[in-house]
Amino acid sequence: MPPESRARELVLRFGWNTTCYQILNPGMRLWFSQDREAVVGYVGVRGVRVVAGAPVCRKEDLAAVLDEWHAEADATRERVCYFGAEARLRETIEGQTGYSTVALGAQPVWEPGAFGNAIAANKKLRYQLARARNKGVAVEEWPAERGDDPALWRILERWLASRGLPAMHFLVEPETLRHLMDRRLFVAIHEGEPVGFVVMTPIPARNGWLTEQFPRQPGAPNGTVDLTLATAVEAVGASMVTMGIVPLSQRSIPPHETLPAWLRWSMRWARAHGRRFYDWEGLDRFKDKFRPDRWEPIYAVSREKTFSPGTLLAIGEAFAGRSPLPALGASLLWAARRELEGRA
Repeated sequence: MPPESRARELVLRFGWNTTCYQILNPGMRLWFSQDREAVVGYVGVRGVRVVAGAPVCRKEDLAAVLDEWHAEADATRERVCYFGAEARLRETIEGQTGYSTVALGAQPVWEPGAFGNAIAANKKLRYQLARARNKGVAVEEWPAERGDDPALWRILERWLASRGLPAMHFLVEPETLRHLMDRRLFVAIHEGEPVGFVVMTPIPARNGWLTEQFPRQPGAPNGTVDLTLATAVEAVGASMVTMGIVPLSQRSIPPHETLPAWLRWSMRWARAHGRRFYDWEGLDRFKDKFRPDRWEPIYAVSREKTFSPGTLLAIGEAFAGRSPLPALGASLLWAARRELEGRA
């Protein structure tokens, strides 16, 4: 059986982490345990194996899988960092030495019915949905085969261009439309043309779904994204739904978290200035308006006593596909240009 097919089987049986399905993204390397009952999706950069979330396996096997995986990494003198780790991994390594943990942000989570109840109880949300419907927006579920529709790609490309960030990969793969498989695709239609869409990605072991992407066409009627999300969440009928991480969100920071001074400074700087090229706070407010049942912390867990700058650079390269420093420079130039245009 091809490695990708076996990995997909394991994800559909044991996938618990929010990012579990994304180990099937293009560019991921796959490691299997000796019994082939566990899989890890990762990229190797700068001597670091940057893991997408956590190993995919039975909960009771996680500790043994970590031991086997770490032994192989040690044999090749590579460090391991779990990016997008959640409570299960953190609980498994609790009390062990040789790990450093950084809270990356938080993700909102809704239980059955909570998403719809939040809309029903919120006058502003109901108004937004009504505005979109009154403008003639309708939401349809499309089969995976229609993921290559040029109209969807135009929406995605314009949305990515508006963010001022270079093309990213790893856990934010823009090529998702070409690799839908078990994902579900909901498309907002206005005047016969797509104006937005939502990609719902499975979290099988929790009967859950992640809203992996929800771009819209500039100029789409107000409320288009809200209506598309509401329709998609109702259609999947999940036990839990999450919109994924809000980077740098402080809604669920673990108590007494200690960070090296350089990292504390970097995160303070990002919170203060990062909004120039990515609106973290706006994303946080957007997701919170749907009144999630809770916010769950998302971590980077590195096998080193103190989280190092080298690990941070490796994470950046995993996403950018190259050294993150030129990519950051390009983003800062874009942000400066936008700011100058706004003052003109």
